[in-house]
Amino acid sequence: MSEEQFKIILEYIKDLSIETPNVATLTYVRENLSNYVMDIDISSLVLKNKALEVTTKLTLSDKKESNEKAFFEIKYASVITINEMVKDKKVIGKIVLCDLQKAVYPKIEKLFLDLIKNAGYPELKFEKKVDFEKLYNEKFN
Repeated sequence: MSEEQFKIILEYIKDLSIETPNVATLTYVRENLSNYVMDIDISSLVLKNKALEVTTKLTLSDKKESNEKAFFEIKYASVITINEMVKDKKVIGKIVLCDLQKAVYPKIEKLFLDLIKNAGYPELKFEKKVDFEKLYNEKFN
């Protein structure tokens, strides 16, 4: 898929949440960042002008049982138009879930990581890169 099939009209942070209840939590989470796992959720909404608002939500949370937890989440919206020649719902799905994500995700990841670091977690790194092509193919092929 090429970017000629869709055009990004605008992008913005729709919602942002970083919660660290107290200094004990900050200290504990800093020492246990390896317990934190990234979840990605993508949703879309058709707008009046035939554009789509695609929201990419990243949530970083501790999946293990612990009393000391911090919470990190960003919802990043991209408003796109899809070339009117593209009619196949499968192709549109791939544009939303894969092609658009490959275009915007590096920016979202950097923004999210910088915000988390500035919130008191300078050691945080995302080790794995997200392969949207692979994820799409595993889910739909």
